[in-house]
Amino acid sequence: MSKLIPSAAKIFNGNTIAKAAAPAVTSTAKYSTKSEAKFEVKPYKLHKLTKGPATSATLTAEDALKIYSQLAILRRIETASGNLYKEKIIRGFCHLYSGQEAVAVGMRQAMRDVDAVITAYRCHGWTYLMGVSVLGVLSELTGRRTGCSRGKGGSMHLYGRNFYGGNGIVGAQVPLGAGVAFAQKYRADGGVTFALYGDGAANQGQLFEAYNMAKLWDLPCVFVCENNGYGMGTSVDRSSASTEYYSRGDYVPGIWVDGMDVLATREATRFAIDYCSSGKGPLLMEMETYRYSGHSMSDPGTSYRTRDEVQEVRQTRDPITSFKEKILSNELATPDQLKEIDAKVRTEVDEATKQAKTEPEVGPEELCGDIYYTNLEHEIRGIYPAAPLRHVEVTARSYK
Repeated sequence: MSKLIPSAAKIFNGNTIAKAAAPAVTSTAKYSTKSEAKFEVKPYKLHKLTKGPATSATLTAEDALKIYSQLAILRRIETASGNLYKEKIIRGFCHLYSGQEAVAVGMRQAMRDVDAVITAYRCHGWTYLMGVSVLGVLSELTGRRTGCSRGKGGSMHLYGRNFYGGNGIVGAQVPLGAGVAFAQKYRADGGVTFALYGDGAANQGQLFEAYNMAKLWDLPCVFVCENNGYGMGTSVDRSSASTEYYSRGDYVPGIWVDGMDVLATREATRFAIDYCSSGKGPLLMEMETYRYSGHSMSDPGTSYRTRDEVQEVRQTRDPITSFKEKILSNELATPDQLKEIDAKVRTEVDEATKQAKTEPEVGPEELCGDIYYTNLEHEIRGIYPAAPLRHVEVTARSYK
C-alpha cells in the first residue's frame, strides 16, 4: 500500500527545513512565583457517555509558558500568511486559523508521538505543531523548494510526520482519517488518529459513512468537529437542522468542548486518547470556536456577520488573551516573561518570512517529481493525451 501513497515519507526525511521544528520559544527568565495552579473549565456536554473529561485542570508554570508560546506563534504565522497573500507572494487559496488556536494547541499538548492528525485546509498551525519549522510552513505557502511539500502543495496541502494534511476537498479527510486509524489498529501500535473537520463539512454523507466503519470495527479514531459558526458564509443555524454536532454520530459517543479554552481542549483530548486506546472504539468531539478572518483571504467575512460580532469575541473570548489573563492572575508567569516570549516569536516569524521570500521557487522540471513513493516507470497522462509526462525521482537526487 505504501507504494501507492505519494512520497510523503521521503519528502519529510530528506527536507531539512521540514524536519522536526525546534521547541516553541519560551522565556529564559524565571520570574513566576508559583510552580503550578488549578483551573476550572466550562462543563462538557456528553452524548452516550456516563463520564467525561476532567473539569479541573492542573497547569505547571513550565507548561503555561510553552502553551502561551505556541498560541502566540500560531497567531503570528497567520498574520504573516495574510500579509504575504496581500503582497501576492502567496498565490491561490489561503485559509487562516486566527481565533481557533486553542483547539490545535490544547490537542497537541495532550497527544503522544504515536498519535496522528489529519485535517482540512485551515492547516498552517497544525503543520507547525506537528514538527515542521516556521520556515518550512512559510516556504510552502510561497511555493518554494524548501517548503514541507517542496512548494507544490501550497496553503492546503502541507504534511509532516504523523500529519496527513492539509486536504482541499471539503470533508474528504474524514474517511481518510478512519483509514489511518484502521492502519493503527492493524499494526497494534497503540496510536489514535484525530480527524478534524469544520461545521461546513458536518453534513457531508462521507462523514456518516466514516462513523459507521469506525464504530463497526471499533477503530481508535477521534472525529473532531471544529465548529467556528460558519461554513463559508452560511451560519450553522441556516445549514444544519441539528447544531449539536457532538451528538450527530448517533451510536458514536460524543463530547462538546469549549474550543476557546486551551485547557478544556487539552483535558478533552486526554480523555479521548484514553477512551480510544482502550479499545472502546471511536469518539466524536465538537470544539466550539470562532474564526476572526473570512472563510479565505478572498472573503472579507463581513457580509454574513457584523464587525461588532467579531470584535465582541476578540474582547471576551480570545483564546490567547484569556489564557494570558489566567496565567498572570495565578502567578504562573509575569508580564516580563510573556513580553520576552512575544518578542522571540515576532523575531522568529519575521526572519522566516524574509527568508522564505528569498528561497528558490519550484521549477517546471519538478512538476512530475516525487508524485509516487518509488519511481514510476510508466508515463503519466497530462492535459494532452498525446504528450504524456515522465515521473522523476527528485528527492534522492537533490535533497539527500
